[in-house]
Amino acid sequence: MRQPRSARILPIECTETRMDTRAKILSREGLHGVLQEHRRAGRKIVFANGVFDLLHVGHVRYLQAARAEGDLLVVGVNSDASTRRLKGEGRPILTERARAALVAAIGAVDYVVIFDEPDVKPLLRELQPDVHAKGTDYTVDSVPERELAELLGIRVAIVGDPKQHSTRDLLARLRRASDA
Repeated sequence: MRQPRSARILPIECTETRMDTRAKILSREGLHGVLQEHRRAGRKIVFANGVFDLLHVGHVRYLQAARAEGDLLVVGVNSDASTRRLKGEGRPILTERARAALVAAIGAVDYVVIFDEPDVKPLLRELQPDVHAKGTDYTVDSVPERELAELLGIRVAIVGDPKQHSTRDLLARLRRASDA
């Protein structure tokens, strides 16, 4: 029996080549070389960073808004050791490789680099992006790297939706639910 025309499933043609998300995760040295090529092509580079433990909608919106600030988005993901120093024992929930892979799977993200420092100042010096994107939990004046960014000629952009999502809150809700 033949299906009515409106119920037929039509094949989707995709001419775009999808990048293996693992290929988006680069070493600092590898990233440096790739960014030189993009600079030579005149592309505007945006840099964003975070822990990205238990990826949620706020992270996705932050990264999408960051990407809108330029031609390509590089995301720095805190290493496991760096995350423990920032967030305390019991964090991260996911390993640095898992978090980097999740971030790399977001379409707005072009490259991911894992960093071990307590802040991104060394990465800003190294990569010299055009834009340093921070989430709405910051103001332009409260960005810890603001002075360095200004010195290097990097524009600071506050992007994303209002800070209504956090991994800390999500973990607290999960703990309450498991205790109930």
